[in-house]
Amino acid sequence: MQTPPMRHRNLIMAASVGNLLEWYDFTVYALFARYIGEAVFRSADGFSQLAQSLLVFGLGAVARPLGAFVLGLYADRHGRRKALSVTCVLMGVGAALIMLDPPYAHIGRLSILVLCCARLLQGICAGGEIGSATAFLNEQAPRHLRGLSGSFLQATMGLSNILGAGVAAVLTTILTDAQLGAWGWRVPFAIGLAIIPVGIYLRRSMMPDMPAPTAGRNISVLSELFGKYKRNIALALCMSILWAAAPYSLIIYFPLYMQTAFGVSAHASYVAFMAGNLALVGGSLLAGRMADRIGAWRMLSGSALALAVVPMMLTAALPPHPGLLAMVGVETGLCLLVALYVGVAPLGIASLFPRQVRASGIAISYNAAMTVFGGFAPAFLSMLGARQHMLLAPAFYVAFAAIPALAALVACARYVGPTHDVQPEA
Repeated sequence: MQTPPMRHRNLIMAASVGNLLEWYDFTVYALFARYIGEAVFRSADGFSQLAQSLLVFGLGAVARPLGAFVLGLYADRHGRRKALSVTCVLMGVGAALIMLDPPYAHIGRLSILVLCCARLLQGICAGGEIGSATAFLNEQAPRHLRGLSGSFLQATMGLSNILGAGVAAVLTTILTDAQLGAWGWRVPFAIGLAIIPVGIYLRRSMMPDMPAPTAGRNISVLSELFGKYKRNIALALCMSILWAAAPYSLIIYFPLYMQTAFGVSAHASYVAFMAGNLALVGGSLLAGRMADRIGAWRMLSGSALALAVVPMMLTAALPPHPGLLAMVGVETGLCLLVALYVGVAPLGIASLFPRQVRASGIAISYNAAMTVFGGFAPAFLSMLGARQHMLLAPAFYVAFAAIPALAALVACARYVGPTHDVQPEA
């Protein structure tokens, strides 16, 4: 029989593995967007191919709300384990479609359609993943470890980024640019596909098959959510804007940012990206632990304020032709700042919703913000930076996203008590 600490570790591992796979697929697409664009899109202009590739990357964000509605409702009606097992299977299908997508030269525009379908499918499963996994950990973890437990979801984002960047660094070392464009960019998706069965096994064997929150109750999840918790949704949405914008603009986009804005090599940018994500892993866990001790709202407010100011200072300090040490230092600082916010965000937003609507409430609010402010951020920032030479564009973008988050956190400090128990609208 498992001891409580061992059982808790297994639950964290099972819940977090899907998040790792989700972010890995998103990360390697962003890292190899240039090569995907060259293979799938017909254009003589490399910048246009990159922009089109990043726009398809953003389709994953468009599909997130659909996944939030469908899989969030499924989790509240049929249980967290069933919903999380479904997301793992869908992730595998999406990765397989990208890996096997023939180039434009072979099947023409059909290759673009296959890529779009894959990204839409990945977006659907990503939309349902975060709500179900966050709700599961919040409900299964001991009260004094809820912050730390939820922070593992964001720590696995860092691990997936490290894994993706590690694969990218190895491939850019052993393969020529021509080989990467011909077939090498498919290898990272094959690796992600190989991990999928592990995720399915962990979820089916380690997650308890708990009754669904609405089992045996004649209630409509959406009617209750939008009838009683409209203000909670608005607060969660505003907090999620920064949760979506900061990782995509300061972490996911960073390698492309360094290559296009500062002219550094792809290999050097991947190394800096890997180093920074070590700080994301450690910082997320530290932030979750601190939230258990001093409260989620204090941690979120302080880190949101820091994100509004410090990234501009760090990126402005980069020289015109930065060396590897400078890139590592800046990316480490940016990742640590992001970690202090996103590591606590799952606890803060989960506390805004009661159990019977928690998965749906988290999924809908988070993915609505992700659709607008997250998935299309790399494409938007790439076009803005290239055409208007705004080297501080990512930092300004995050500062803008911090405004609604700070406003919501001020309201949350009064609206939600220090015990993380929700107070529904009257």
